[in-house]
Amino acid sequence: MTIKQENFLIRFFKGVIIALGFILPGVSGGVLAAIMGIYERMLSFMAHIRQNFKRDFLYFLPIGIGGIVGIGILSKPLDYLLQNYQVIVLWGFAGTIIGTLPTLFKESTSQTSRDKYDLTWFLASFVGGGVFLFFMSEIFGTIPANFFGFVIAGILIALGVLVPGLSPSNLLIILGLYTPMLKGFKTFDPLVFIPIAIGGVISLLTFSKAMEKLIQQHHSRVYHFILGIVLASTVLILIPNPYTNDGISYIGTTGPDIILSLVFFVIGCVLALWMSSLEERYK
Repeated sequence: MTIKQENFLIRFFKGVIIALGFILPGVSGGVLAAIMGIYERMLSFMAHIRQNFKRDFLYFLPIGIGGIVGIGILSKPLDYLLQNYQVIVLWGFAGTIIGTLPTLFKESTSQTSRDKYDLTWFLASFVGGGVFLFFMSEIFGTIPANFFGFVIAGILIALGVLVPGLSPSNLLIILGLYTPMLKGFKTFDPLVFIPIAIGGVISLLTFSKAMEKLIQQHHSRVYHFILGIVLASTVLILIPNPYTNDGISYIGTTGPDIILSLVFFVIGCVLALWMSSLEERYK
């Protein structure tokens, strides 16, 4: 095997791993991209797409192919688990989010010290964002699982890649798009893949440069805003929401289910802390 072929395969498998951030609630594609050592190059590529386009396109091509393959392969077992063990699985995912918070808090003050305005941003995004997300379906109505709805899903998924620590699946659950998206992924339905890809490209081209500038100029504010949204969306995952059909339901939950949910919550926390340590090592 040549070095070129080996690099292609390595990047392909990186794409498969990053695909977890597209479909697993509580997992950020941006964090996984950072762990895989490609986040900064990806952000630079999307923010300055005309510079070295051919070189960067060929570099990210196997990653994109791996992401598509990973989504299709991993969606089937995930859909089965959510259908049969929803409470346990969602509590496990919530644990992975909580486990990433220490790293996000550390990153929020990596360039400047925390001040009262940062705390204001955090509290405003946690309370205001939480209330907005809870009533989002009631405010905007149900977002249909059609071409337009999946374009929105693609935009949110791409934002999860651009913003490390932000899990788009949390928002898709609240919007009622997560289950139909997952069903489309596991059958490689082009009516799901194509609009999501369109939304993802739109999001990356539109927000990557803005995200690069925001992080450079308002690093602490941006991360405290992200922290508030991440924490609010995590709480909402575990609270039944009458305004969406995709939320958690505790009907029929037994004592062993509760125990297993807590166990997987702890496992999720530990796993996320371990992944965060890898991110620090390979950042």
